[in-house]
Amino acid sequence: MKKYITGSCLFLIILLGSIAATAQEKILTLEQAIDVALKNNFSIRLARNTAELSANDYAYADFAFAPRLNATAGTNWSRTATKQEFANGTKRDTSGIKGNNINASVNLSWTLFDGLKMFATREKLEAIKDLGELGIKDQIQNSIATLIGGYYNIVQQKQQLRAIREQLSISEERVKLSDAKFTTGLGPKTDLLQSKVDYNAQKALFLRQLTLIEQSKALLNQLMAVPPNAIGYDVQDSIPINASLSFTTLQQNIANNNTAIKVQQQNINISALTIKERRADYFPTVSFNSAYNFNRSTSNAASNNFSPRFNRNGVINYGLTAAIPIFNGFNVKRQVKNARIDFDYQNIALDNIKSQIDLSLNNAFKDYEYYKKALALEEENNTLAEENMMVALERFKQGVSTTIEVKQAQQSLEDSNYRLIQARYNTKLAETELQRLNGSLLK
Repeated sequence: MKKYITGSCLFLIILLGSIAATAQEKILTLEQAIDVALKNNFSIRLARNTAELSANDYAYADFAFAPRLNATAGTNWSRTATKQEFANGTKRDTSGIKGNNINASVNLSWTLFDGLKMFATREKLEAIKDLGELGIKDQIQNSIATLIGGYYNIVQQKQQLRAIREQLSISEERVKLSDAKFTTGLGPKTDLLQSKVDYNAQKALFLRQLTLIEQSKALLNQLMAVPPNAIGYDVQDSIPINASLSFTTLQQNIANNNTAIKVQQQNINISALTIKERRADYFPTVSFNSAYNFNRSTSNAASNNFSPRFNRNGVINYGLTAAIPIFNGFNVKRQVKNARIDFDYQNIALDNIKSQIDLSLNNAFKDYEYYKKALALEEENNTLAEENMMVALERFKQGVSTTIEVKQAQQSLEDSNYRLIQARYNTKLAETELQRLNGSLLK
């Protein structure tokens, strides 16, 4: 008995220490957790990076209408050593002639007409930019939904811990009553031993629940992109439920608010613009071209009387060119056909996404309605289980019931607590899923 009392005191010290530590921890609200995740979450940051690439491409879209200007320049040196003998006996030696040549050119090319491909490309870049922004919103919606589930998972784990504490106090009371009955000879030793076994089992559950809470916090930290061991905080104690969601309202708003549908609709717009780009290759390309060429040659001597020691040229030219596609192995036709196939594919994908979202909405709302009813039922059932536990414990004190009856009542209360907490948590998950599908998590 002394050994048992020492063990109980040690466990009580651990329990009080954990409670004190919890009391000193800062409360992390759901809003704060979401704020941290919006800044740090890896998936959101990757989506932002992709969107920035698209936005950067669009920032330079108007330069597709600007002319292209290129310049080249070069210089070279030469040394000539020539000896000649002619048929009339004349000899000529032009060794030692040094020369230098400088050349430069500026070329301008300006596409005036390309079958309106430039306009389609600019619109496509804008559509891709908008797609990147929608991708961020979609990822934020999904990340917030996951984070809400992770946050309230900790809350429900805390509630389970509180329920285990209540079970511990009941088991401790059973041990005291069984010990008193055994000491006075009013109860068998088996009741005392069974009470101790049940009490130790509850202590093990308590320690396991503490571990689960730490693991759940580590998971939440990963979603917030903070170090996994940063668990020096506590969460709120309750899980608020919005019981007023309407299926009709959700269904009416989902087409305009669901980010997955918007993303796919934007993919269709991009595919349509790709068709315009491909069809533009059927038309000729008209360009304005201009160039200025400069050349200067110098030497220290002339190789003959007709060779200049200094020569400089500057030429400017300009004109129009038209590239007319006549036959290219039906390559343009193939590209246009592929673009139309992709357009049809994107439309089919949109129908598929809408079908999946309709199914998800129906299933999520059915879960939502079921868990709301189950929650109300379990709240009532939990009240009955608590009253039953109090009556059974009082009967055991008065010696009119056995420890088996108390254990059954205690088990009923434990099961009721678990079902109640799970029903509340599952209702919140169903509510969150409905809000995610409706696109209302991000306001």
